[in-house]
Amino acid sequence: MLKIAILSCAHTHAAGYAAILGARADVDLVVADPDGFGDVQLPAEAGRVVGSYQEAWDAFEGGPDAVVVTSANADHRDLVLEAARRGVHVLCEKPLATTVADAEAMVAACREAGVVLMTAYPVHFSPAVETLRAAVSAGRLGEVVGLTGTNNGMLPAGRDWFTDVSKSGGGSLVDHTVHIAQILDATFGQPESVHAVANRILYADRAGEDAETGGLVTLTYASGMVATIDCSWSMPADGPTWGGLTLQALGTGGQLKVDAFAEHVGGPNQWHPYGVDLDAKLLEAFLGAVRAGAAVEPTGDVGLRTVRIVAAAQRSARTGEVVSLADV
Repeated sequence: MLKIAILSCAHTHAAGYAAILGARADVDLVVADPDGFGDVQLPAEAGRVVGSYQEAWDAFEGGPDAVVVTSANADHRDLVLEAARRGVHVLCEKPLATTVADAEAMVAACREAGVVLMTAYPVHFSPAVETLRAAVSAGRLGEVVGLTGTNNGMLPAGRDWFTDVSKSGGGSLVDHTVHIAQILDATFGQPESVHAVANRILYADRAGEDAETGGLVTLTYASGMVATIDCSWSMPADGPTWGGLTLQALGTGGQLKVDAFAEHVGGPNQWHPYGVDLDAKLLEAFLGAVRAGAAVEPTGDVGLRTVRIVAAAQRSARTGEVVSLADV
């Protein structure tokens, strides 16, 4: 039996994680909701909801074995550092932090404490994404020269902190660059340089000050390969689903397209997904890492690397210049 605490209900993923963990017979679950969102309700046999972080830390004799951090982005650092201080393993929602310095501190603290730190990238476990990794590794696409990626979605509703840059760290460049950046990192390694453009054309009336709602990030690799990431909040508010993630790779020996959320049935304004539960796969990997005492992908280190890409993209969007990743 693992003692798990979910720290905060600020991120919309908290409810899904709570439902999955609460249904497991090998997990004793506590959910902290210090901001009073109130939308995570657990039956008594599935766990309990408490009103503060301190109550969550104190809920188990000897403390929790692990925590899942689903707070506003700017609060990730303090919660992860506290977990490391207590010797508690961590799964932290993406992005790992709002600054490179904070992400570095989190990775260093967990490494020094000898605790697992993983970053919540569930799309890493998509069968379609695994097909891409396998095809590239086996050389079936020849030399990959270009990729186009999209991680589009609706502007987050019901959680105003997503577009409050003091809490989120930015707008869509922060929210929707990192998933594809992680996939590219796992498949091709790190890029050499980043160029980005951003705007506030869509949803400008609803986004917080300085929060971009549209963006395009271009990554250039030492091999000459170029990858683009459309990270815009561009799904209409009445769309049938929140958004999606696609990636098309072009190589000298072939092409391959990834659509991580293609498995669904639906009609007008309806979307009913089926297939692999990526959140469940992520949590299964994390619980296994906790039991083994060793992190597996996606680790805190990849969380740090993708924060560097976001920071480079933000600098590029401000200056209009190409930014070397080595300078971030």
